[in-house]
Amino acid sequence: MTRKTRIRAALVTATALVTAATVTAGVSAAGSEKAHKPSKKQIAALFDGWNAALRTGDPEKVADRYAKDAVLLPTLSNKVRTDRAGIVDYMEHFLENKPVGKKIETHVNVLDGNSALDSGVYQFTLTDHATGKKRVVEARYTYEYEKRGGKWLIVNHHSSAMPEG
Repeated sequence: MTRKTRIRAALVTATALVTAATVTAGVSAAGSEKAHKPSKKQIAALFDGWNAALRTGDPEKVADRYAKDAVLLPTLSNKVRTDRAGIVDYMEHFLENKPVGKKIETHVNVLDGNSALDSGVYQFTLTDHATGKKRVVEARYTYEYEKRGGKWLIVNHHSSAMPEG
C-alpha cells in the first residue's frame, strides 16, 4: 500500500467514525427528547401560571411568561403585539379590568419535548375599574409554547371574542 493510499484509507475510516458518532449522538438525543416529552396535563397547566401572573396585577410578570419574540393577538385590542413592550402595554390596560380567567374547553397537542399547542375556549370575568360592574367575555384561544432555556414560554398567543355571543 502506498503512502497516498494509506492516508486516503485513514481519512475514509476517520470520516466513517465521525459519521457513526454523529448518528449515534442524534439518535440518543432524539430518544432523550422523547423521554422528556411533557404530558398534556402539564401543558394545560401552563395556563394556570399565566392566569396567576394576571392576578398579581403586574404587567411585567405577565410579560415574563412570553418569549422575547412572541406574538400576541389579544382579545380586547385590534393591535398585534410583537415585542415585550407591546405585550406589557396591552397587559397594563387589560389588568385594569382585574381579569379572572377560566378555561371552558381545552385541546392540547404536545408536538415534542420542546413545543406544544393549547387551544380552546376560555372566559374572563372583567371588572370595570370606573363602575365596578362585572362582565364576562368568552373567547377562543391558542397558546403556542416552546421550551427555551429550560423554561416553557408563550411564543404565540391568539385570543378572540366568540363571534356569536
